[in-house]
Amino acid sequence: MTMQVHARISKEWRRRMLFMFAMLFGCALWFLTDGYIIWPKEAERYEAYAEIRDEMLDSGKAENEESEELRIAWKRYAREADVSEKIPKERTPEAIQEQLVIGWFLIAVSLTFGGWVVWNHRLSIRAEGNTVIGASGQEVDLDSIIATDRKKWKNKGIAYAIYEEGGKQKRLCLDDHKFAGAEEILLEAERRIKARAGESEPASENDAT
Repeated sequence: MTMQVHARISKEWRRRMLFMFAMLFGCALWFLTDGYIIWPKEAERYEAYAEIRDEMLDSGKAENEESEELRIAWKRYAREADVSEKIPKERTPEAIQEQLVIGWFLIAVSLTFGGWVVWNHRLSIRAEGNTVIGASGQEVDLDSIIATDRKKWKNKGIAYAIYEEGGKQKRLCLDDHKFAGAEEILLEAERRIKARAGESEPASENDAT
C-alpha cells in the first residue's frame, strides 16, 4: 500500500498560537497605554493633589492624608478641572519609563513569536509512496520503522516513529496536534510493523457483524 498524505498545520494549533500571540500583544499594548497615556496623566493629577494635600496639612485644615476634608477638597478640584475624582497615585518618571520598557519588550517578543508562527505554516509532514518526510525534512522509509512510541499521545497528540538508519535507531516526530493528518501516517507505520511480525490487523466493526 502506498500513501499520499499531506499533514499541514492544524486549526487547533493555529487557534492556540493566535490566542498566545493576542495575549502577548495585548499585554504589550496595556503597558504602552499606561506608559504613554494613563500614567503621565495620573502624574499630572498627582502633582495637583500633592499641592492641595501639602497646603491643607501645613495649614492644619487636614490632620493626615486620610482626612475627609482632604478628600472633599480634592473632589471639588477634580470637578472644577474635569478630571477623575479618584485619589491619584504617584507615578514617577522612572516608573513610567519602566512601563514603556516592558511594553516595547513585549512588542518585540510578540512580533518574534508571530513570525515564528507564520514560519511554522511552511512546515508539514508528508507521506509520498513509501517515504515519510518529516517536518524538519528528514526522509524515512515506512518499512524502516521498527516501533512507535505513544507515551505522549494521549495528553499531547505526539508520537514518535522509531526507525533504523546507518545501523542506528532514530526517532521521527509525528505531532498530530500540530499537523492534522499525522495520525494516518502513524497508523500505517504500526500496520506495517504488525504485518512484518505476522500479526493480523484487528477486525473492523463491519467485519464483526
